[in-house]
Amino acid sequence: MGGDDFHKGVKEASRKLDGRGLKVLIVHTRWNSEIVDPLVYGTKSSLERYGVLPQNITVRDVPGAYELPAAAQRLIRLSQQQSTNLVSDVVDDLMTTASELTASVRGSVDVGALKADIKSGPFDAVVCVGVLIKGSTMHFEYIAEAVSQGIMRVGLDTGVPTIFGVLTCLSDEQAMERAGIGRGEKKGHNHGLDWGAAAVEMALLGL
Repeated sequence: MGGDDFHKGVKEASRKLDGRGLKVLIVHTRWNSEIVDPLVYGTKSSLERYGVLPQNITVRDVPGAYELPAAAQRLIRLSQQQSTNLVSDVVDDLMTTASELTASVRGSVDVGALKADIKSGPFDAVVCVGVLIKGSTMHFEYIAEAVSQGIMRVGLDTGVPTIFGVLTCLSDEQAMERAGIGRGEKKGHNHGLDWGAAAVEMALLGL
């Protein structure tokens, strides 16, 4: 294969992705908003393309990239806690109803199974979006490393697929091209489109 035949990027998933019923969180920075905003738009557009309903997409913002992991983890845990509280209320109602039924019917109510089905929490995947552009100090290296490790930990610690949507670029031009808003003839490719697809694919992994 010649060099001219190579097309950079991820190929389509091997199976059809159906995001209906999924709930996805997007956490993005306000730093470099001129570039971040198109990336968030691309992510949302991609999620909806794969069937995620607009009302099931939650978008929250934080000041900068360093805050992304902590915000994502906190929002995931809050959503899981809210889901657990909801499950408890549902189970209490079921138990009250079951107590009024005959013993044979009451024995057929598998409360544990019902609780497990509802307890998964509202967020099936999270996309962390931000832009880091190298400057004249070591700040870029420190933040890029910390954010990369932090976002990876969020996914591993919570069990919720967490997509790394943080551009780490050497110039403004590189960042703009990767948001699809390049200044030249070639506008580039909006990577948010890829992150939305990845979120749906990972949320459906194993189903």
